[in-house]
Amino acid sequence: MLIAPSILSADFGRLAQEVKDICDAGCDYVHVDVMDGHFVPNMTIGPVVVEAVAKAASKPLDIHLMVDKNDFFVELFAPLEPKFISFHIESELHPNRLASKIRSLGIGSAVVLNPHTPVSEIEYLLEYLDMVLLMSVNPGFGGQKFIPNVLEKAKRLKELTQKRNPDCLIEIDGGVSDANIESIADAGVDIAVAGSYIFGHPLGYSKAIESLRRP
Repeated sequence: MLIAPSILSADFGRLAQEVKDICDAGCDYVHVDVMDGHFVPNMTIGPVVVEAVAKAASKPLDIHLMVDKNDFFVELFAPLEPKFISFHIESELHPNRLASKIRSLGIGSAVVLNPHTPVSEIEYLLEYLDMVLLMSVNPGFGGQKFIPNVLEKAKRLKELTQKRNPDCLIEIDGGVSDANIESIADAGVDIAVAGSYIFGHPLGYSKAIESLRRP
């Protein structure tokens, strides 16, 4: 299991140090949630702050767009050369074109599904994707409870990726902890995003990340 701590739950008063600490603790990616206050009822950070995060990080960025104008934000963040840029299928009229554009910029293209969105929505898009992110909470705020039926979506998605694009990774985001990581792994998920679990862990970031690796 690859681990991508979500900095949405970090202490923004010492963000650079928090990013360095999770990288030193052994994370695989730094998950960056970008919200515009329109697609979701929250606002987070823009390119100036994300650029600072990129400078502090020794691990690749995994940028998750929760926005209305995806193309605009892709242009903003592409110069930072993240590993992935993901956009919500619910907010994009031309997902094939945008996924191809992200790839053309040398970045992994990824699409996100909200909890209510079936995987059939992206079946014919999979060959253009490097990752699919399944939301296991409703997007917008950290600290929410995991929605268990997303595990069935993950299993169905795994079946589809094996047929259409075996190299496409599956990521899950929302309510991830050591209590559900075994079920998440069993469902075929490759990358776990965790925010409050990691940043609030009483034994520190290294122990939190290791507990999600799955024995």
